[in-house]
Amino acid sequence: MLGKLVNRHEKVAYYGVKDAEGSVTYHRMCGFTKMDTSKNPVEYTRRYIDESFEQTDVVAFSPSISFAFDRYSGDPVHEDIVSLADNEILGTDAVRSIVIVDISTKDDSGVCSAIKRDFSVMVESEGNSTDAYTLSGTMSTKGEKIFGKATLSDDSQTITFTADE
Repeated sequence: MLGKLVNRHEKVAYYGVKDAEGSVTYHRMCGFTKMDTSKNPVEYTRRYIDESFEQTDVVAFSPSISFAFDRYSGDPVHEDIVSLADNEILGTDAVRSIVIVDISTKDDSGVCSAIKRDFSVMVESEGNSTDAYTLSGTMSTKGEKIFGKATLSDDSQTITFTADE
């Protein structure tokens, strides 16, 4: 028998936006119409001389997130991504932290399981719709996974992330 179905809306992404002083606030990624994660495994394949088949091992992962969103003015995540694109920001200046929060694990105090990782944000296209102004692109891995807990704000629009020890 299968357990409970995990709903897509229970895996919520929060994007780290830096303020003028360099402090990061994690804002809910609203208005996104696409957020697909590709694991991009790296394989080591070889055939030994005493075997008639190849063996393959996974030796690394290089996850990336394909994204698309309808542009809303005043949204801090949208404003940051648009700024990266408009100003053609390069290198480490285009790296942002994403925290994926599993809302289905929320306890009575509003704490959920979460995974944080840094990504290079690359906007690849904009304006692809005649209805709303859209942007899309890829976020490519720029660091290790950090497992932890996310404490939701009262309206669930921001979180505080704490790494596991």
